Amino acid sequence: LFNFSGHFLRFPTPVPAVRTFSASQSLHRVAGPVWNLGRLNHVAIAVPDLEKATGFYKNILGAQVSEVVPLPEHGVSVVFVNLGNTKMELLHPLGNDSPIAGFLQKNKAGGMHHICIEVDNINAVMMDLKKMKIRILSEEVKIGAHGKPVIFLHPKDCGGVLIELEQA
Repeated sequence: LFNFSGHFLRFPTPVPAVRTFSASQSLHRVAGPVWNLGRLNHVAIAVPDLEKATGFYKNILGAQVSEVVPLPEHGVSVVFVNLGNTKMELLHPLGNDSPIAGFLQKNKAGGMHHICIEVDNINAVMMDLKKMKIRILSEEVKIGAHGKPVIFLHPKDCGGVLIELEQA
């Protein structure tokens, strides 16, 4: 390249950007051959009024929604909103001991509660994450709203997001 006075301009050789990671970021890695992360299964939204929320998605947005499904073992009633490429799970407390009741006490209007990502080997994931000191909210795998094994990861270990991992 030449500048306006005809002198040759030499540009320094580009240096690849080097990113440094903090200790908490160093935990991120690609899953090994034992298990693989899959697709987004659903986004769960805690709602103070399940009927109103269901009506919004069904009647205003035109989504396909399920009937109300009570899940007493999880302390919630759920409605599934089918979005084609994924689902939304509307969560409403079922009883006063519901973890969603506590969430709604802090978030009166409701809001995003968790995301669910599929994995191909939930037991291997659980063992691997424990080795990496990622907190799991239960000692054992539980059966989730879709009838499949699930675990929940502590939001403080996951960038502030409650993550549910579900066996695909």
